[in-house]
Amino acid sequence: MLSDAMDSCDDVRENVKKYYGSRLESSCDLQTSATSCSLPCRPMPRSVRDALSLVHPEVTKRFFGCGLPFPAKLEGCKVLDLGSGSGRDCYAFSKLVGPSGHVTGVDMTEELITVSRQYIEYHQKKFDYEKSNVTFVQGYMEKLSEAGIQSDSVDVVLSNCVVCLCPDKRAVLQQAYNILKEGGELYFSDMYASKVVPDHMKEDPVLWGEGMGGSLFWQDLILLAQSVGFSAPHLVSASHIVIYNSELKAKAGDVSFASGTYRLFKLPKSPVVSKATVTYQGTVADFPDQLDFDSSHCFKKDVAVAVNGEMAAILQRSRFSPDFKIQVSAQPEADSGSTPQYCHLNPFLLADKLGSSVRQCSKISK
Repeated sequence: MLSDAMDSCDDVRENVKKYYGSRLESSCDLQTSATSCSLPCRPMPRSVRDALSLVHPEVTKRFFGCGLPFPAKLEGCKVLDLGSGSGRDCYAFSKLVGPSGHVTGVDMTEELITVSRQYIEYHQKKFDYEKSNVTFVQGYMEKLSEAGIQSDSVDVVLSNCVVCLCPDKRAVLQQAYNILKEGGELYFSDMYASKVVPDHMKEDPVLWGEGMGGSLFWQDLILLAQSVGFSAPHLVSASHIVIYNSELKAKAGDVSFASGTYRLFKLPKSPVVSKATVTYQGTVADFPDQLDFDSSHCFKKDVAVAVNGEMAAILQRSRFSPDFKIQVSAQPEADSGSTPQYCHLNPFLLADKLGSSVRQCSKISK
């Protein structure tokens, strides 16, 4: 049985390699709107727009991800991009982390790694760096240690609509957790299903290539993330996904899809029991007046906000620690004894609230 499961994973990987390495020439060949990602609650900062504008056009042409999921405060960070593809995000992030930071891209598709490596020197000169701060490694995101990525070595792991292409999502999250430093963050966009995806969709190679066949039921992400050691997920943004291809739409049946951006943190093992009051000091670049941490937490400068113990621990232990004044409560957090409600983590509800449906080009619609 184990051998059969491994063979199945290998088959999925080979199909995805062919789909993205040979079959698709550009993002306009995709047949869903997944490449447009979840719409952010606020406009993209100028620094991010500028970084994207400097990426070589040939790299952007072979880009198949979802927008650009960018967490704030990346300068000087060591960043790993899972499923780096043509390298577009890596090059944008290499500008955002600055010359003192470093970006590593991991992808299993040889054709895309080849494309990405061709433009290392171009972007080094474009950004006026003395040496390049980008490395591309061919490997599997569920086997990062085999790709040479060390444990406890990365500040931020990024992923742009590729986890849905992987058959073993637990391995992906576990590997990301392992290579993150304490206080580190996994910040990623992905496709999610409104219910558990049926087997006939999982067995369709085109549905896998489009991300639909491998989409995780959104509630399963919560349990999966916490089972490997992460904090509870924080939902940042979401959009409904439009399926253009009528044949694929028929195969999907009553399963709907949304694009969601979540952030997970690697916290210390000690129990988190205290509430806290936190005050944002306005010190994060591009966010002098207000820092939107996720769709539920907005921190305005010099305004004290009460948060639960886990959020307090994230702000204390992560790279955001210098940007907040934190006053921990002496009273332990009460256990309500009730089952947690996850409505605030539902990407479909947030997409409804934002009124966001992504629309993008499609080979079928042309």
